[in-house]
Order: sequence, then structure tokens, then C-alpha cells
Amino acid sequence: MIPVFKSIFPFTGEQIAEYTVMSASEVDDCLTLSSKAFAHWRRTSFECRAGLMQTVADILLKKSDDFARLITYEMGKTFKEAKGEVEKCAGACRYFAENAAMFLQPVNMLSDAANSYVRYDPIGAVLAIMPWNFPFWQVFRFAAPYLMAGNVALLKHAPNVCGVALAIQDIFIEAGFPKGVFQTLIVDVDIIPNIIDHDIVQGITLTGSEFAGSQVGALAGKAIKKSVLELGGSDPLIILEDADMEKAAQVATLSRMQNAGQSCIAAKRFITVGKAKDAFLHQLQLQIAALKQGNPFDENITTGPMARIDLAEKIESQLKGSIANGAILISGGERNGCNVNPALLTHVHKGMPAYDEEAFGPMACIVESKDEADAIAIANDSRYGLGASIWTADIAKAEHMAGEINAGGVFINAMVKSDARYPFGGIKKSGYGRELSSFGIKEFMNLKTVYIS
Repeated sequence: MIPVFKSIFPFTGEQIAEYTVMSASEVDDCLTLSSKAFAHWRRTSFECRAGLMQTVADILLKKSDDFARLITYEMGKTFKEAKGEVEKCAGACRYFAENAAMFLQPVNMLSDAANSYVRYDPIGAVLAIMPWNFPFWQVFRFAAPYLMAGNVALLKHAPNVCGVALAIQDIFIEAGFPKGVFQTLIVDVDIIPNIIDHDIVQGITLTGSEFAGSQVGALAGKAIKKSVLELGGSDPLIILEDADMEKAAQVATLSRMQNAGQSCIAAKRFITVGKAKDAFLHQLQLQIAALKQGNPFDENITTGPMARIDLAEKIESQLKGSIANGAILISGGERNGCNVNPALLTHVHKGMPAYDEEAFGPMACIVESKDEADAIAIANDSRYGLGASIWTADIAKAEHMAGEINAGGVFINAMVKSDARYPFGGIKKSGYGRELSSFGIKEFMNLKTVYIS
């Protein structure tokens, strides 16, 4: 029996499509095509690549409603959020089309040579193993820079968003990219080791769970190939006593509850300092009470369903486990299938799932701290180190605190987000390497020294 992946609308549980998994020979054909494509693509000019990438951006904007509808059907985020995701992808395509040539200019080096410099050369195919939660953005944030750099791409997307994966491949084809420069592989995990081992694959980028990252990182290491891992997060949001409580609560709610809480960089632990708790909690309750969970195609709904039933069951288990260990449920938490009502917990501390684990769903948690030093200690008391945010009127104090927090990015009086203009990634169990910006585009390049006597 030929295996298939099923696409299910999580709000109703209705199956909307199914996709046949590729055979080993079909995968081999794709890898061979990728190798041929790289031989040509690596020699194209930045001007040529930029023109094609700008066309990709045009297609994304022109068909944004169609792509957003597909996203919503396959993984459940609200149509408004899905459309915003597609538009963000178009912006990233334009950014790298306009800046890649500058980012990858040769760099002159001082030495004893008559002339010496470092040039950036592409290395081959980059295999991207991508998740379902931002099914367009996760793909374009690797594809836009790496294709502009002269590499080629192989996408292994999450099984529940195969329609999205194939739609993205079609976008690159429609834009005029040469055959084989970007390919979607509809494959199961058991064939991943063979793909990583293939000679054309010279880099592996994964966004996903800590477990998936450890497995792929080990395979890449065994094959002696570069990898970039963007894994889980349990981001702290620290609220000092002098913070703008209303604004902090607005941003905290958006960060925690957008995409039904299914974001690695969502603020997952709200750490109040000293007397800040009461004022912040009051504002937070107002914000969460205004949320409406339901049909993601309803424009009045703020929170769609979670993407899969197992994910909804896990967040429910984490919620109940935390309550059993002393946390207090202020509101929400009811589950009906994949639909989970946004929840708010207080009195959260170490030893509870809400504190110790990454909670990938619509559950906000307040953790109290005595002072700024205690808040920093709590923020760092996590296996993860992706992002963090600090809310205070004292910017100098916040900048000092930022230096003490173990995370890949610290945002002061702002929501943690990924943006094409600055590097994105984490430390500790949140992974390694960086995506986006002038830093991320160089992750899968050969930094080649040229020495002229």
C-alpha cells in the first residue's frame, strides 16, 4: 500500500486532501536534478537572481488570499494571520533581492600578500526540514537568502501542510526559477538520513522540536555537513514596576496567543518584578477576556484551533499538571477537539509543566520575582535560550539586564519577532546558527581565502 499524508482542517477535523509519499527512486531523481541545477544556478548573476526573487514577491502578494486560505485550512491559524504571514514572506524576498549582492561582496584582508581577500561561494543544496506552525514564513526565511546566495533548496515540510509545500514549489516555478533550484520532497522521516548523506546536500537547516534537532544534528555531524537548528523556546517577558502596564499586557497577549500560542518565540513566562504583578495581571485579564476562539475564517475570531489533536491534548495535559501542582487557573483552558480556549495561570513556579516545559499552545503563565536579579535568574532558569523581552521605562537598566539574559535576542519594550533585517536564532537547547540578515545568508557559504603573491 502506497503511504499518504492527510491534510485535515483542524477546526472541524474534516479531511480536505491527501498526498502520496514519494518513492526512493523519485527522491533520487530530485537529488540528481538538484545537482544539475546547482551547477548552473551558482554561476548566475545577483541581478538575475534578484529579478526572479522580486517576481516571487509579486506572486505572493497577488495571490495572498489564495495562499492564506490554504494555510488556514491546513493548520488552522486565522485567515488574517495567514495573510499577514504571506505578506511578510514577500517582504523578505524583496529584502534579500535588494541586499544579497552587498552582503556577499568579497572582503579585503590585510596580510603580507600583494592582495588577499575572502570571497563567499555557494556550497550546494540546502535541505530544509520545516514545521507547520508558520508554513510559509519558515520556508521563505531560508529560501530567500540561500537561493539569492547561489545555493539550491530541497524542502521537507511537515506532513500536515503538504498542500502548502507544493504551492511554494509552484511559486518558484511560476516566477521563472530554473527547474530543480527549489524542490519540495513529500517524504517521511525514514528517508531523511539518505538525503542528508547525498553528495549534493551540503547543508541542513531545521526548525522544529528539540528532539528533532538532536536527531538531525547528529545525522549532519556524522555526514560532516553544516547544520543550523532553530528549536524550542520558553521565552521570558519581564515586567518591571515602572513599565507601561497596558502596553505590556497588549503585547504580551499578542505574543502569547497569536497563532493559537504555537510559536517558538512566543512569550511563555510572564515574570513580574516586585509590586508589578497586580497592575499587570489586571491589564492582562482585560486583554485575554477580549479574545475569541473559534472558526479561523470568521473575521471576528482572534484565535483559531490548534493544528493537531495531539498538540491540543498536550497543552491540556500541561495545564492540568500545573494546576495539580499549585497553579491557579484564572480563566480559559477548555478544550473541544483542537479548539482550546486561551488560558491564564498565576502562581506558576519551578516544578510545574507550565514553568519547566515549552508550552506550545494558548496558555499564559505569570511567575513572580522579588527583584530584578531574581527576575534574571528565573529568565535564565530554562533549558532554552531563544528570545526574551523586558518592559520598563528605564532603558539603561533594561540594556544592562539584556546583557545578563541568556538568549539569542532581547527586545526592550517590544515583542520578540523574526525579521529579515536582523539575525534570528538561539542558544542552549534552542539550537545554534542564525537565520536571516547579513549574518544568516552566510551560514551556508564557503568563506574562501584568495591570496595573491
